[in-house]
Amino acid sequence: MMTSVALPRTIFDESHDEFRSVVRRFVEREVSPNLEAWGEAGRVDRSFFRKAAETGLIGITAPEEFGGGGVEDFRYNAIIIEEFARAGATDVSMSIDGENDLVAPYFIAFGLPEQNARWLAPMISGELVGAIALTEPGTGSDLAAITTTAIADGDDLIVNGSKTFISNGLLADFFIVAVSTDPAAGRKGITLLIMDADTPGFTRNGPLKKIGLSAQDTAELSFADVRVPRTNILGTAGEGFTHMRRNLAVERLSIAVTSMARMRATFDQALTYATERKAFGERIADFQANRFYLAELATEIEVTQTFIDRCILDASGHELDEVTAAMAKWWATELHQRVIQRALQLHGGYGYMREYAVAHDYMDSRVATIFGGTTEIMKEIIGRRLTR
Repeated sequence: MMTSVALPRTIFDESHDEFRSVVRRFVEREVSPNLEAWGEAGRVDRSFFRKAAETGLIGITAPEEFGGGGVEDFRYNAIIIEEFARAGATDVSMSIDGENDLVAPYFIAFGLPEQNARWLAPMISGELVGAIALTEPGTGSDLAAITTTAIADGDDLIVNGSKTFISNGLLADFFIVAVSTDPAAGRKGITLLIMDADTPGFTRNGPLKKIGLSAQDTAELSFADVRVPRTNILGTAGEGFTHMRRNLAVERLSIAVTSMARMRATFDQALTYATERKAFGERIADFQANRFYLAELATEIEVTQTFIDRCILDASGHELDEVTAAMAKWWATELHQRVIQRALQLHGGYGYMREYAVAHDYMDSRVATIFGGTTEIMKEIIGRRLTR
């Protein structure tokens, strides 16, 4: 495959390169051969989590006492994302990224030792699967407006409400659920609660029928008088919104890294196709209009990679702020859309055939501008900082 002219990336050292080789071999051995079957099933097999754990791909930043790697370096997380995306396994990547970049950070930052022993440690070992439940049918990106309630009843909380678009929703053994413990207090009444999937009154429905990411298990959750002990509160009651904001920057960077890696792979595939396919006696790449498109996209990809790499370094040093993450998320995901649109067009009719990777990327990439906060929300976050 022909590849675009790429600037050397200087943010990784030898240990990162060795880890990348481990991840790449894992993907080639355990992921790529199963992509079609998992896509048809609407979820990955549970054995995937155990094998990923055995390879050291879950809980890299978690404390060693709970089975984690004890390495606070987001570059390792980025490598996992990039290698899965490079192989066209973005939907599978989301299953493991959800544990590394969504679930684990909440336990690491706010979990009590007994909570970490009960849920974090077995998740890192691949014994349990975790998920986070924030989004509701009527709130979308507005996390401050959640209506799922958890009303105190003695030593318990009674949970009622629903969540939707929950990744790992069917496979998960436990959830971190954003609830309102004081509806009158608005965002100051939001609390994070750990809920086991077998708790009476808790039900789930799925997998939801999406237009892409077929192997990503996505479900709806419902809570009907679900009784959860107060000891399952994660962090401080009423500080859930603050806790969520702490982790959203890394979540959004993870989405940006995914788009970055996938758009580069798609561009390289389109470049190869354009230099091999002929029309009217010439290579597709030899038409000036196409050369200009390729030149423009190659330049934007390199500029964006440099910015994303800086964000990766900032995240590794715990210096990534929400505005910079919002910039990375909206720009990378929207550029991905432009790259995939042009790549599919260069393929002509074949770009619409599912046997070509470009067609899968076309379907899988669209949601990136929506989940983790829409492009419009990202611009609002940036704009508010600029004008406050």
